[in-house]
Amino acid sequence: MIGAGMGAMAAAARLAVAGHRVTVYERGETYGGAVGRLERDGFAFDTGPGLLHLPAVYRDLFVKTGREPLERCVELTQVDPASRHVFADGVAVSLPNASRAGIVSALDAALGEGAGARWGEFLNRARQAWDRSRRPLLEEPLPADVGPFARDPYPALKTGLLRRPATTLAGVGRRELRDPRLAALLESHALAYGFDPATAPPAAAVLPYMEQTFGSWYVRGGIRALADAVYERCRQRRVEFVLGTPVTGVVVEGGRAVGVELAGGETVGADHVVAGAPLPALYRDGVLPWDGPGEGPRHQRAARAGRVTVCLALRGAREAGAVHRTVVHTADRDDELDALARGRLCDRPTVVVLRPDDERLRPDGDHESVTVTATVATGGATATDGLWGGAGQAEAEAFADRMVEAATAAVPGLRERLLWRVVRTPADTFRETGAFQVPGPALAGAGGSLLPAANPAGVAGLYFAGGWAHPGGGLAHAGMSGALVAGLIVEGADFRGSR
Repeated sequence: MIGAGMGAMAAAARLAVAGHRVTVYERGETYGGAVGRLERDGFAFDTGPGLLHLPAVYRDLFVKTGREPLERCVELTQVDPASRHVFADGVAVSLPNASRAGIVSALDAALGEGAGARWGEFLNRARQAWDRSRRPLLEEPLPADVGPFARDPYPALKTGLLRRPATTLAGVGRRELRDPRLAALLESHALAYGFDPATAPPAAAVLPYMEQTFGSWYVRGGIRALADAVYERCRQRRVEFVLGTPVTGVVVEGGRAVGVELAGGETVGADHVVAGAPLPALYRDGVLPWDGPGEGPRHQRAARAGRVTVCLALRGAREAGAVHRTVVHTADRDDELDALARGRLCDRPTVVVLRPDDERLRPDGDHESVTVTATVATGGATATDGLWGGAGQAEAEAFADRMVEAATAAVPGLRERLLWRVVRTPADTFRETGAFQVPGPALAGAGGSLLPAANPAGVAGLYFAGGWAHPGGGLAHAGMSGALVAGLIVEGADFRGSR
């Protein structure tokens, strides 16, 4: 197995339980892939995702791979309110966790009578898109013919003189929600997954539906604690990890993958090879074979966004009643979307501020760990130059200044409380994973441009797992990817997905 990301580890644990001897080769010195951690002076920060959606994916993994369920291995808590949104006009609203009625009521109270009803009607349409795409895009292997997924499953309302439906998520917000703040709420979900609302298909409506239906969850100790638990489950099932050992090539004989070549020149044989590292890096570096046009098979080449995360060490206790997650919306939406489209940094980004009330992430009760994240353009899916590939540290620091300024709307006294900060950019993502971009979950529509690579590769015995493979990026989706790969290897070509 190549790479020790969450998707690869999910596949490894399942395969080990099925009787396979599994060895994972990871080029880095730790496991978890994008689910990383920064520790300094008693502070700790998640450098990847900070919340878990669809925890059922990992509950299923732990049930299927051992007697201890997930809740005995990590402490899961629902985040309530799920989020607080501060809009450009200063109006704020806190949305309860997984409560449709509560969300409608909160929106009516904050944005005016009728706002909640419009959002509720939108979610009803989003549910139709979810029901139409959930199984084929999350629970089943991709079929050979992905043409049907080019069509968008969202039943967009037909409005205007020509009665044409919106063709982008931004268009859905503008036409159907009819309030710039509701539109900003919608678009923030796309941004959180790295999608540009101006180009994302209406099917991206499933993202707020998924979150507001199944809830937002926090893992005590940070999401890195979930990676620790999955790693330990693998070890308990006798999965072997070889860290600090890059794989330099996949050995193919007779049209079938039969092993891997390590950096030192050693060749290790295998009945199956699972590639869990980012596909752009694997093809760019020649690890995976490719004789066709372009830079490997489809792997969500439309992905053009990454993340800047600022880790803030603060003096002073977290105030009573502080909200775990606050989204501070941009005051200039047009500039933000133009920056994403043109590959530049905007003047005032939408930021997500995470303030977990977790004693494991701070030195003591008189300090607080906070992360501030913004979605930014990175260029092409395999670009190694441009905005983040060069010496852009000064520009990154200036952008971080603007992010922290925005975060003051979520953290009282932020400037006075700041002890130090660490700025992480797509250049750090590239250094750790080999790709600047953070892939999003598979979405139908957009001509199929947001479909990741299928799990079975074009070479027999070779499989793809993780965020760049079906069903795409995101913590839950990576776990689903591992389940699909394990099913395909154990049950063969007749495997039709989870039941």
